[in-house]
Amino acid sequence: MNRIRSDIAAMQAYVPGFQPSAEEHFIKLNTNENPYPPSPKVVAAIQAEAARGLQLYPDARSRAAREAAGRVYGFDPEWIIMANGSDEVLNNLIRCCAAEGEQVGYLHPSYSYYATLARIQGAVPEPVLLDAALQPSMPLENFAGKIFFLTNPNAPFGFAFPLDFIDDLAGKLKGMLVIDEAYADFAGISACELVRRHENLVVTRTFSKSYSLAGMRIGLAIAQPEIIAALDKIRDHYNLDRLAQVAAAAALEDQET
Repeated sequence: MNRIRSDIAAMQAYVPGFQPSAEEHFIKLNTNENPYPPSPKVVAAIQAEAARGLQLYPDARSRAAREAAGRVYGFDPEWIIMANGSDEVLNNLIRCCAAEGEQVGYLHPSYSYYATLARIQGAVPEPVLLDAALQPSMPLENFAGKIFFLTNPNAPFGFAFPLDFIDDLAGKLKGMLVIDEAYADFAGISACELVRRHENLVVTRTFSKSYSLAGMRIGLAIAQPEIIAALDKIRDHYNLDRLAQVAAAAALEDQET
């Protein structure tokens, strides 16, 4: 008897970027890891927390990190959820929004993991191709699925959709619109403030790129409290360990390094 779901057995697994050994010296463009170390204040916070002992579970609500994020982005903590990398938020957004057989949209090329996450949930990946001018091959407001991921700035091409485009799209799209801002700190553009205007808009952030914390697996999402509450229901109850929580708070509090 085959006890594995047939669609899972048949699907192709996502292949993470190749990681050379620590002894080898590479500038790694395949996963875009930051070549510079994190802030010394982050390292000190991790060391101090480890010295206190790790026998106790972490704060299940990641309150200190959420409060620090709120100060940086200008939101109450109820508008923010911390995550084990932004991938956890992307996964949980699909779990929240798209049932089996429903469509999950994204631009192609962009982050290829969206399709894998959709298939894991039994949803249907629906890529929208970019044309030669790097424009969507169809009006995105016509997408009829439950959730659409817009990587902004785009990876691998690096262009960014202007905020008025995102504002207009969020107002017209029937489903959830997720702005994946993994590289936003390098572009000087963010849709965070638009979250206040649109109940179907979510902005995700990662600490892997600009904060040099890819090894800690930290991310967050900003959305209206009703969406955050839904995401809170389905996340792992201790999704961010104690070292990651203090690292996140210290990174957010040090905006100069």
